[in-house]
Amino acid sequence: MKKILFSWKSLALLSIYLLLANGMKAYADCPDYMNHNMRQLHSENEVNLCELVEQKPVLVINTASHCGFTPQFEGLEKLHQQYADKGLVVVGFASDDFFQEDKDESKAADICFQNYGVTFTMLAPSHVRGKNANPVFKMLNETVGSPRWNFTKYLIDKDGEVVSRFGTRIEPNDPKLLKTIESIL
Repeated sequence: MKKILFSWKSLALLSIYLLLANGMKAYADCPDYMNHNMRQLHSENEVNLCELVEQKPVLVINTASHCGFTPQFEGLEKLHQQYADKGLVVVGFASDDFFQEDKDESKAADICFQNYGVTFTMLAPSHVRGKNANPVFKMLNETVGSPRWNFTKYLIDKDGEVVSRFGTRIEPNDPKLLKTIESIL
């Protein structure tokens, strides 16, 4: 039997390699459209979307702080609280594509975080329609169509496939939305 000797240095390098390889594997199944960093609302912090979703179902919403549907933040937060432990990730994409997002991010953040108690991930304003749409909405637009207004909800399964799209008027506590969420958890 041949003996294989490793130095401490080579064992340390092998350990680092294995840790990195395992870390990369976790994101190997991440869809390209999620393989991006995006800045959090009113923050310098960036969120890696692959890391955030970690092969979990995701509810994606385009939001605006001065929309008649802005009170839906309260219901979205309840969904987040109700289903986070079961794996659902709720992500709000602030956008001014419908001219209803506050130009001052700190005011938009106050509306989300203070007025409605949002604790789910809210991202800094980006485009959700047209050629400048962020990568997530570019895929959604091509797959199921652009949002027609703020607070359109898209449910994506853990494999990154779009399950359903819910219009603005569908409230977060709508039985059809809840049933669809529960079907993919």
